[in-house]
Amino acid sequence: MTALPLFPPSFPSSSTRRRLLTGGAALAAVLASLAASPSPARAGGPAPDGDRLTVTVRNAGSGADGTYEVRCRPSGGTHPDPEGACAAVERRTRWGQDAFAPVDPDAVCTMQYGGPATARITGTWAGRRVDATYDRTNGCAIARWDRLVPLLPEVGRGAGAAGA
Repeated sequence: MTALPLFPPSFPSSSTRRRLLTGGAALAAVLASLAASPSPARAGGPAPDGDRLTVTVRNAGSGADGTYEVRCRPSGGTHPDPEGACAAVERRTRWGQDAFAPVDPDAVCTMQYGGPATARITGTWAGRRVDATYDRTNGCAIARWDRLVPLLPEVGRGAGAAGA
């Protein structure tokens, strides 16, 4: 009986296989270390430049208008609910995505008006500069605003208003 070769004739040479295995092991080690080390937004300590946001709200009614500062890890600032504000942004934080991204221009949005409230958020979050504006001019904009409550004030939930 003839012994079959362990690897087919077209398989890379032993030195090439060794380089591939070594490179694969090194890549696995790098990926494991990246997965084990949390991003600044997920870490227990402050981000390198700190997570600081300034929120300016206009025409929101019920005493919600004004400019507020929010600091996270530890929570603080002049915002009425800094812990809730930090948690709202943290829920939206995903690796490689902008937690403050505008509505996709190709999105199909309901034609509803959520009121005259506007907001601007500036500062730094997860090591990235933030400069985002918000309004409630259609269903997509209302949903985008509501995802950041209580960083942004809850508006439009009075009698007869639809919940989001």
